[in-house]
Amino acid sequence: MKINVYDTPTAASQAAAEAAAGILRKAIQAKGRAVFVAATGNSQLEFLNHLTAAPGISWERTTLFHLDEYIGIPPTHPASFRRYLRERLTSRVPVGNVHFIQGDAPDLSAEVARLNAAVAAAAVDVAFIGIGENGHIAFNDPPADFVTEAPFIVVDLDEACRRQQVGEGWFGSIDNVPRQAVSMSVKQIMKSACILCTVLEKRKAPAVKTCLEGEIESMFPASILRTHPGCDVFLDRDAAGLLSQAARSS
Repeated sequence: MKINVYDTPTAASQAAAEAAAGILRKAIQAKGRAVFVAATGNSQLEFLNHLTAAPGISWERTTLFHLDEYIGIPPTHPASFRRYLRERLTSRVPVGNVHFIQGDAPDLSAEVARLNAAVAAAAVDVAFIGIGENGHIAFNDPPADFVTEAPFIVVDLDEACRRQQVGEGWFGSIDNVPRQAVSMSVKQIMKSACILCTVLEKRKAPAVKTCLEGEIESMFPASILRTHPGCDVFLDRDAAGLLSQAARSS
């Protein structure tokens, strides 16, 4: 894992987007297609702005897998991650194949099975993710399941995670935040050839320090990223504020 620290959120997001564009171009050139995983949340806003503006990506030769989605809310809901990605990604560039998570599917088991079959047939070139205030990756809240081989799973959202969604303005109160979601599993994320993790803002600094300098364990889900040889973390100065100088130089 490599840690990259930048002075501003814009600089961190732009650097992550440049790295992402390079990985997508290289995969398309080498294999004819690129498969990627896209996250949502405030840390991905500028990243996606820069990525969708990057030149030279044959988007029609890409496949997108959706990282996570709330259970029970429609794609029209302001907090829907499908809506987020449609507005900020798939309406801007012509992604060839899109596998959105239908969190409001009438048969959720069948929906998860569909996603699992689709991702099992694909080799993911790069996953774009963040780290939550509680250290989660995707919606794998602590204690995260580091063992399951299932690519997509139904997870319970802890209170810290649900409060973060309110704090970021996606919901009016914690009572409105769903208690469950469909999430890509930790093992599936770690199967990606490359992982680009963008983390911004001072409120993320404690999670960044704990996960990047503490024990690698399920109570600190993002700590597992340190075992991935192709993971690059992009931090702004505030998110990196509690890291030791040794970690910043890694």
